[in-house]
Amino acid sequence: MIDGTQVIDFHGHVGRWDPLGMKDDPDLMLHAMDSAGIDKSCLFNIFHPDGTTGNDLLARFVAQYPDRFIGFAYVSPMMPERMIPELTRAIDELKFPAIKLYPPYTPWPFNQPQWHPIYEFADERGLAVLFHTNGGVLSRPRYLAEIAPRYPNAKFVAGHSGNTAEPRAEAIAAAQAHPNVYLETCSTYRTPGVIEQLVNEAGADRVLFGSDTTLMDPRPQLGKIITARISDDAKRQILGGNARRLLGL
Repeated sequence: MIDGTQVIDFHGHVGRWDPLGMKDDPDLMLHAMDSAGIDKSCLFNIFHPDGTTGNDLLARFVAQYPDRFIGFAYVSPMMPERMIPELTRAIDELKFPAIKLYPPYTPWPFNQPQWHPIYEFADERGLAVLFHTNGGVLSRPRYLAEIAPRYPNAKFVAGHSGNTAEPRAEAIAAAQAHPNVYLETCSTYRTPGVIEQLVNEAGADRVLFGSDTTLMDPRPQLGKIITARISDDAKRQILGGNARRLLGL
């Protein structure tokens, strides 16, 4: 580990996802974090389109270890009348500092108007918004290049950085074009050189460590950053410095 670095995992799930072996147990998650050397995990519950149900479950999960867990608010355009009231409650009352969106659970690509009230809210509050991005039509990273200039006070984070080569290039291009676009590192694939590519082409100040815990083991997700051929300063930014800045920690 890099000395003196507080490691913040920007991408973690809570809630049960039985077919994929995802368990909803804060003690197991804390054990995995300690084994990997992760100080704080940013978590979200994506399984309830009303937002309120998942956010309340998440708040109870976070409350068990509030010094280690950070909650991200979730809402869905599937229930549009609830989006802004629930975001207001989650940010102001539950004290969640950011938003997570999951386009695959909707019929709309995230550049469509159904999503825009969320971006307006994030822009007004200066919040970070983490998206699931990949090569699917609902989640293409190139959509970030459309929405980022319209909402310059929000910070848009491409979860998985697109995950594979073609959408990853879209994510990098969006970050190059717009200063409020960021790239997050967790991926199903362990392609050599990806971390170096993100840093060299987008900048170390625009890359955030994420593990996708508990869907994936956080150790190899962390290891690919620790072993990357980038500077120690770049590693410090990716592992925690950039997250602290985006979340106002």
